[in-house]
Amino acid sequence: NSCHNVGMGGMDYQKTSTGHGWKQGPRNAPTVLNSVYNVAQFWDGRAKDLAEQAKGPVQAGVEMNNTPAQVVVTLKSMPEYIELFKKSFPGEKDPVTFDNMAKAIEVFEATLITPDSRFDKYLKGDSKAITKAEKKGLKLFMDNGCAGCHSGVNMGGDGYYTMGVMEKPSEAIMAGDKGRFKVTEAKDDEFSFKSPSLRNIDLTAPYFHSGAVWSLKDAISVMNVAQLGSAMTEDDLTFIEAFLRSATGKQPKVVHPILPAATDKTPKPSLD
Repeated sequence: NSCHNVGMGGMDYQKTSTGHGWKQGPRNAPTVLNSVYNVAQFWDGRAKDLAEQAKGPVQAGVEMNNTPAQVVVTLKSMPEYIELFKKSFPGEKDPVTFDNMAKAIEVFEATLITPDSRFDKYLKGDSKAITKAEKKGLKLFMDNGCAGCHSGVNMGGDGYYTMGVMEKPSEAIMAGDKGRFKVTEAKDDEFSFKSPSLRNIDLTAPYFHSGAVWSLKDAISVMNVAQLGSAMTEDDLTFIEAFLRSATGKQPKVVHPILPAATDKTPKPSLD
């Protein structure tokens, strides 16, 4: 939740997240909201699902710097967690496992969806749910090809696309990151990234894998130049921005849990 705050659009309002030892991660933390609809997880799709994704940051040195064995030791040091795992995974001889931790996180994250945006209501037949300006932005969004990478139930997250089809963005935006190429080592995947969801996009600045752009309108402009090469005007960009803001849905209400108390056996946090 420190990197994916459910009270802040499912992210942390940082260019890249702060992890173990105050290190900065290499990429912007994508929103966790509606992530269950993504084709895969992470910007490069290296995790096939939410359970696999949950294991990564826990072990990454720049994030939580932990190990599966140490996670189990920590959980088993708190009797309340042992009982919770027994209830959640009945019939298992030893339910407190690293895999079950990931499964628990997965099923929780799957509940973090944001339905009933004004755009959703418009799609369901309420013609007054979005304004005339937003409707014009939707038309521009469709006519100029934005929906080619941002379609489906999540308005994105369903495929990988090369950044810089028409013109490569600045190095400040690219940050030397070759995207999915690091996973597949396929030449065609150089500078390719999973398209982000555009749902709740007005809540999830800064934008792109580098978190280099803070303004939504500026982000639209970057994509217009880099991906589309279209002749959209400043007014056009403003209309598309207005449309995208209509895609913010009902935010999940999560009651903060009272966490099990640590014991003398619980490993102490360390910055080493």
